[in-house]
Amino acid sequence: MKNELYDPRPVEYPFPKDTAAHYLVVKKNNGAVFDKDYPYVDRSRRMRFKQAVTRVLLNIVAFPLARVRMGLRIKGRKNLKTHKKELEKGFVSCCNHVHMWDYICVMRALRPVKPYLLAWAKNVRGENGALMRLVRAIPIPESDPHGLAAMNSALGGIFRDSGSLHIYPEGSMWEYYRPVRPFRTGMAYIACKNGVPVLPFAFSYRRPGFVRRKIFRQKALFTLNVGEPVFADRTLGREEMRVDLTERCHSAVCRLAGFEEGENIYPHVYGNSVRIDYYPIEKAEK
Repeated sequence: MKNELYDPRPVEYPFPKDTAAHYLVVKKNNGAVFDKDYPYVDRSRRMRFKQAVTRVLLNIVAFPLARVRMGLRIKGRKNLKTHKKELEKGFVSCCNHVHMWDYICVMRALRPVKPYLLAWAKNVRGENGALMRLVRAIPIPESDPHGLAAMNSALGGIFRDSGSLHIYPEGSMWEYYRPVRPFRTGMAYIACKNGVPVLPFAFSYRRPGFVRRKIFRQKALFTLNVGEPVFADRTLGREEMRVDLTERCHSAVCRLAGFEEGENIYPHVYGNSVRIDYYPIEKAEK
């Protein structure tokens, strides 16, 4: 078990002070406008065909490559079968966001379910935007309330069709970061509004062997842990219910990532949370 709780302690990434902030630079802007007329869920025949082809390529190329490149192991998939009845009418899934390819791992774990992904608008406009749309990414409108209403309406359609939506409630990707950062409450808002459970996932790390570590310079191997669905407490008021669900989902992700209760260094809920430097940068393993 000790091997499963490895901490890569990365030093090369400029993690921001704000735990929800991005440090990746998106160079391209394709000019897409995410307003009330944008097709957040594109059901056109052309898009469905391209997504089907992409799915085939994922199974043939991307999923096996992720297993090799990341040393991916998936634990707890039996929970998908055990809780099939609770999940069959739709669900939100969540996870800590720790690698550029971690959504590929989530898709592999969920198959044959084909989830949608709630994504940072800049990424959908950026150099990987076309590919993200092919794996069902839905951009979050940044400053258009009418666009946000249209997006929420599209999300409602996903759940009416018993679909699933993956969300990264930490708000951004921090590569190889071990602690689970605070969760924004938007994920719980979507789950509560649409009456669906949240299925937690969590990445933990394993120490690479000599060849991967010394020759390929691999910082860590990945284990994706699948949890059990978490349900909203409908006896609570709207705001209290959202916070409570966020806290319990964060606790579930922490447990799946290998933390004992109260051991994770961050609070459950985001509140302009600041990065905690829990190890000296100059002494971190490289």
